[in-house]
Amino acid sequence: MANITVCVRFRPFISSEKKLHGESTCIQALDAQSFAFQDEKGEDAIFCFDKAFYQDSDQVEVYDFLAMPIIEGALNGINGTILIYGQGPSVLDEDQKKKGLLPRVVDGLFEGMKSFSELTKWTVKLTMVEIYMDKIRDLFDVSKDNIQIKESKCQGIFLSGATEMLITNAAEALRCLHRGIANRAVGETQMNVASSRSHSLYIFSVQQEYVTDGRSKIGKAVLVDLAGSEKTEKTGAVGTLLEEAKSINKSLSALGNVINALTTGKVNHIPYRDSRLTRILQDALGGNSRTGLLCCCSPCLTNASESLSTFRFGARAKLLKSSPRTNNIDAKDDKEQTTDSQIQVYEHAVTILDKMEEITTCQTPVCTYETLLEKLRQNLSDENVDMLERLFKQEGLIFVPRTVEELEAAFQDVREKTISALEQKIEKFRDANIELMRVNHALQAELAIAREVALKVADPVANAPWFHKIMKSFASYVPFI
Repeated sequence: MANITVCVRFRPFISSEKKLHGESTCIQALDAQSFAFQDEKGEDAIFCFDKAFYQDSDQVEVYDFLAMPIIEGALNGINGTILIYGQGPSVLDEDQKKKGLLPRVVDGLFEGMKSFSELTKWTVKLTMVEIYMDKIRDLFDVSKDNIQIKESKCQGIFLSGATEMLITNAAEALRCLHRGIANRAVGETQMNVASSRSHSLYIFSVQQEYVTDGRSKIGKAVLVDLAGSEKTEKTGAVGTLLEEAKSINKSLSALGNVINALTTGKVNHIPYRDSRLTRILQDALGGNSRTGLLCCCSPCLTNASESLSTFRFGARAKLLKSSPRTNNIDAKDDKEQTTDSQIQVYEHAVTILDKMEEITTCQTPVCTYETLLEKLRQNLSDENVDMLERLFKQEGLIFVPRTVEELEAAFQDVREKTISALEQKIEKFRDANIELMRVNHALQAELAIAREVALKVADPVANAPWFHKIMKSFASYVPFI
């Protein structure tokens, strides 16, 4: 286990700060890790992190120190998460010097692939979502405004039904990022003309497959742009903006509670489920993920209270430990993953089938199979519809229903068969587990007897009664004796 990496980044003064307050600063650099802080009351404190980036630091330094190790890990099948918190520059700024983390992450991924063997096949997918008013919205398909968080043995925490864009090069990835970011919820406040009203997540899923033997690794690189906590007296938020601010502060408070619970050791329950944010970050907060936190701050004395809050957040997060591991899939694991994936498909199908009654009402007595699929596509993702079509074919239910009653009966039939298949899979796993326990018990008994034989056989004459007793017992396990 290792502590997460925590860095602080002080942005340059902006024009409004210079105009109103000059360049009066609340921080004084001590070295590359430490700095002195003075609040509005003149009280001093010293903070130390893994790295401190001051106003004259280049963006590439931030990427090289914080993000590059996580990108390299993702290319080798190790999950990684970068959290960005506080007042900072745009993560998508593409000016060569000011270039933000997102375009650098994209470049790092595709440049990193070139260092591997030509016999390596790569698949990269991008998912973009935002957590707005404690609901998860798909930034590639804004009609999906309440995506659910799921958890599985194979995938860990994942977003069920979120759009995955297949990307093959850096330029294509940037086009997708611009498209998604354009759908983010922003609003004007007294502190920011384009204030983020949500937390946004950029999830790069990277799979490499070795052509020679079929082995593969799957890693994720997740960049999380957290909305900053807001003091309404400073932002002047009212109405919808005020409700958004309350939601942002509530989720950040939940994040703080999870970090406290993980680092103090005083509670048995970790409140991951108190918010969508903490639930989706469960792997990053002490789980199977390398994690880095970038605390972005203003050096201006006027923003000292906000900066102090960010420093304290970073200091608590520094105590977190994570347990990243390589997500290898060999031939045996691939077989097991396929079985687990089938169960996920059945579970997902049951959920969808429960909704069918609401979304597939036909307007006419005759509803063809093609009409049914078309109507499903209006309400579900193509991936889900394709999955259901495969289920229909698998169960022999390709048909042309003539009435609504026939259609509803067919849906019920598919649902019952799906649930039955799921139950059979679970029962099969249960039986296999019992058999493995029985075999394990028998092997342990044989091992114990073998140890006794090894001790007694050294002097069979002196230990004749024991020797014959052991051989007699051993014969019950080895029929040919």
